[in-house]
Amino acid sequence: MMLETEYEVKQLYPFQKSTVDTILSELEKNGKNFNLLFQLPTGGGKTVIFSEIAKSFIEKTGEKVLILTHRIELSVQTSKQLHGIEVNNMIVNSEVKSIKNQDDYTCYIAMVETLNNRLQENENFLEGIGLVIVDEAHYNSFRKIFQFYNEANILGVTATPLSSNRALPLNDNYNKLIVGESIMSLIEKGYLSDAETFTYDVNLHGLKIGSNGDFTVNSSDSVYGNYFMQEKLLFAYEEVAIGEKTLIFNSGIETSLRVEETFKKRGYKIKHLDSTYSDKDRKDILEWFKTTQDAILTSVGILTTGFDEPTVQTIILNRATRSLTLYHQMIGRGSRKLPNKSSFKLIDLGNNVRRFGYWQDYLNWQDAFRFPDRFLESRLSELDDLEFEVEFEFPRALKDRINTAQLETFNLKEVYYECLDAGKKGKDAVDLSLQSHFEVIRESASDYFDGLELLEALQEHIEHRLKQYTKCISKSTPNYFKYIMETYNRQLRSKLREVLEDE
Repeated sequence: MMLETEYEVKQLYPFQKSTVDTILSELEKNGKNFNLLFQLPTGGGKTVIFSEIAKSFIEKTGEKVLILTHRIELSVQTSKQLHGIEVNNMIVNSEVKSIKNQDDYTCYIAMVETLNNRLQENENFLEGIGLVIVDEAHYNSFRKIFQFYNEANILGVTATPLSSNRALPLNDNYNKLIVGESIMSLIEKGYLSDAETFTYDVNLHGLKIGSNGDFTVNSSDSVYGNYFMQEKLLFAYEEVAIGEKTLIFNSGIETSLRVEETFKKRGYKIKHLDSTYSDKDRKDILEWFKTTQDAILTSVGILTTGFDEPTVQTIILNRATRSLTLYHQMIGRGSRKLPNKSSFKLIDLGNNVRRFGYWQDYLNWQDAFRFPDRFLESRLSELDDLEFEVEFEFPRALKDRINTAQLETFNLKEVYYECLDAGKKGKDAVDLSLQSHFEVIRESASDYFDGLELLEALQEHIEHRLKQYTKCISKSTPNYFKYIMETYNRQLRSKLREVLEDE
């Protein structure tokens, strides 16, 4: 498949030219059987850089280059850039069963699954390959191709040098990591738009972690599909981004469809897009999004890579993720620079900023490459930490009955450490927590039985607080937690009986 089409060739910026020289020098210095990994943030121009590397490598060595991608959009984008800098290339897609005259091409772009099928049938399907370039190299699926090119150099390119499979780290296959410009550096030099971040605390109770290490789609749909979360999303949009071109990322199709329905009822221009759509429908929706000034696009999993729409003004993360790679991919969709766009807005509805830090923050990618498990563990909360990291959301009905604002000002974790700093016992924090619950109930209850009803309605909040305490003291066995819950409630009932029973 040849792709001859008009295309505005992207020229190298100074930092990109320097990167090309550094990588080519590293490959030349280390010779064959040397694999190199290159990190550069989304929007930094990875395609432009590795296309120039391919051209220079072909000219210097006379060997051919193979570029691996996992999405057809990335293949087409790369082929256009290569044609623009006069590299005669061919896309190997599912329609290509054989290549009659391999002398016609110096570079091939192939989808990983398609090429693997061809190589299984004929390991010499592509001949004379001296360099294999892997786009989005963090995906583990590319490994199956490496065995066919043991005598070639491999150059992996990614924004986040962390394997999609923690059991198969990237340092198994790459000898060295070269770290490119940081996000903050690219912002300061005017290559990327800066992110103005808005965070909204959400209750992630109910999310479950799947076998891939991220939150499951089903549990995410359950959490984000409910009325309360839809209202919070709408509120955030109207407070921060109303009238702006907005891209919303969801975990599941059910949630995204509900988002579309919610926003349509309010009269907003919105469309839903997911991987089940045909190529034509997808193209039509993306064209609508591009040309509609205040368009909102709610999507699922399809626009994190291979999608480039610089006019996006706001990114909404209407989901939680434990993947640092996905976190950066989603936010990066808003970072493209335009003459009249120096910044974009980021609305986080998944406590992701709390989990990973701000998008612009410095990350030690060398540490991530050498010690991926340690790097990830320092950033991720395990399943039993979920409630520890989030703010508690009171039901609306309860807010009408008691002063929930007073309870929200009490942070048991902070009080615990304040007690320790003052030379008191950590257990004193539990006593202070109990007193805060007592005062709020006493203030609102008409009599003892009404107080008991309010106490029952507050059980989830009490549980939330005490889980924070057991996490602080690293003593969270089921038996201990049951004991402390029973003691807490018994003492609260006793205090309430003393002041309310005669009222």
